[in-house]
Amino acid sequence: MRTWISRNSLASHIAAASALFGLLVAGGATTVALWALTQQLDARSQAELAGKRDLLAHLLSEVPSSTAINENRHRFEDLLIGHDDLQLMFMGAASDQAIATFGPGASKGNVDSEIEPDEQSFRAWSAWSGQRQSKLQGTMSTADGLPIRFELALDRRHDVRLLSGFMNATLVGLPVLLLFVAVGAWLIARTALTPLRRFNRLAASIGAKSLNQRLSTTTLPLELAELAEEFNGMLDRIDKGYRRLQDFSGDLAHEMRTPVATLLGRTQVALSQTRSAADLQGVLEGNIEELDRLALLISDMLFIASSDSQASPLHARPLDLAQEARRVTEFLSLISDEKNLALVVTGEATIMGDSSLVQRAITNLLSNAIRHATGDSQIDVMVAEEGRHVTLAVSNHGEGLAPEEFDRIFDRFYRVDDGRARSSGGTGLGLAIVRSIMSAHRGHVRVESQQGVKTTFILVFPAVDPASAP
Repeated sequence: MRTWISRNSLASHIAAASALFGLLVAGGATTVALWALTQQLDARSQAELAGKRDLLAHLLSEVPSSTAINENRHRFEDLLIGHDDLQLMFMGAASDQAIATFGPGASKGNVDSEIEPDEQSFRAWSAWSGQRQSKLQGTMSTADGLPIRFELALDRRHDVRLLSGFMNATLVGLPVLLLFVAVGAWLIARTALTPLRRFNRLAASIGAKSLNQRLSTTTLPLELAELAEEFNGMLDRIDKGYRRLQDFSGDLAHEMRTPVATLLGRTQVALSQTRSAADLQGVLEGNIEELDRLALLISDMLFIASSDSQASPLHARPLDLAQEARRVTEFLSLISDEKNLALVVTGEATIMGDSSLVQRAITNLLSNAIRHATGDSQIDVMVAEEGRHVTLAVSNHGEGLAPEEFDRIFDRFYRVDDGRARSSGGTGLGLAIVRSIMSAHRGHVRVESQQGVKTTFILVFPAVDPASAP
């Protein structure tokens, strides 16, 4: 049953909730109306009995004594004309014996033995049979001044019928009213949810070739407009991710095609005729270089995929950023000495980071700087703390970059000089790896360059909070 309810339509849920709410409201209103009607009927019966009491007091004042009541029966019976539900009884002041009774049913013994002779009060009660009565009792005096007890009783069967009719009408009309409320709520919800069906149709129609479709938000209510904007934003992200995947697949195929074609061509040439052992060894050595390039390419791609998906946890700890840079410069000093380049590290700052990843980012930047720096120059690695950020800048003198290349330089497989980078063993993924590493550290990387003068790559890390640093 619960599964069926959870899979029911939203319009049906709204209709059921509206019917339940209507039931609670109608039930409360009916209870209040029944109570108010009962109070009004009680007040009317009291007013009617009070009026008869005043007339009765006037009649008794003209009767000589209590013994003369039966002799003047016609006068008291006139008091009850048109009131077949009204009963009158007289009793002695000192006993419960009835002196005279008037009205239908008065002789059947409606005397209440608990009535105090000196009281005059209203009283309402209901019998087990469902009969309801209101009574007015008290003491009056005849013309001779002697007290006599009286009791006016009003049979309220008409009021009972009225209340019963009200309840019956409510019980019959309430289900019909709730049905109208439920159907109306369902229709309103069904109409209001029409944009959601548009969402459904759009989602069903979206495929790899139709990711450019978007929902129009101009005619939607505020709540659904916000949902549509989020939905369109999701489509934008999916579209961009899909396009990046397409570009990446094409670039990867292009990058792998060259070494594979080289390996295939060399192997075919080597097998085309008899070769000496030295010739075959040369072919195998060349193949090893291409295989190393393929292995490096695959390794870099796996690293970027792992960084983007955050599959590997970040082992962050306090790091002396300048010290990490010095370790990298010592490792790359042999390569820099070949071009007579000086690697200089300045500044001090502490970050929270993964030592191996930070060193790899610095290595990629320094390798790039060494590759493109002018010979006999200096490469500066400057560490600084700037407010809430820590920066590491790697600067080299060389050709520089055009402004339109500042953003593209971090794309996968992008090369400013494709031929030179490929010949030097680069995969075109070094700066893309740097960007992934910085994203994992909640930082970013940017480039500043003056063509023909200098190029600077800047790593920006969040500063360490002294209160939270271990």
